[in-house]
Amino acid sequence: MNDLVMEFDLEDDRYFTALRLVAGAMCNIAEKDVDTAEDFKVCVSESALILKNNGFSRIKAQFNAQNGVKACLSGEGASRSSCGDNELSLALIGALVESCSFEEKDGVISSVALNI
Repeated sequence: MNDLVMEFDLEDDRYFTALRLVAGAMCNIAEKDVDTAEDFKVCVSESALILKNNGFSRIKAQFNAQNGVKACLSGEGASRSSCGDNELSLALIGALVESCSFEEKDGVISSVALNI
């Protein structure tokens, strides 16, 4: 199993734990060390928080463990017209993954792609 997709309601914080567990499992499949896995789990959680802060009600998270680990998290549902305070989350993500990209719609981050 090298691909996994999960979708959940961002209002229920219990799913953030499941999201972190999936991120860790994908790192294990790709044979990443513990420190790299912990960094990736932080970045996946922060990405979900960015989407929640921007008013999205649901998230779709796609993971791939071929040639490293990749995650793409997309916000679903209506978003607010302005983004929330994401400065710390963006700084953490930028510092902890090999590469990342953000998709914006009307100035609001709607998707985050991570690669380790």
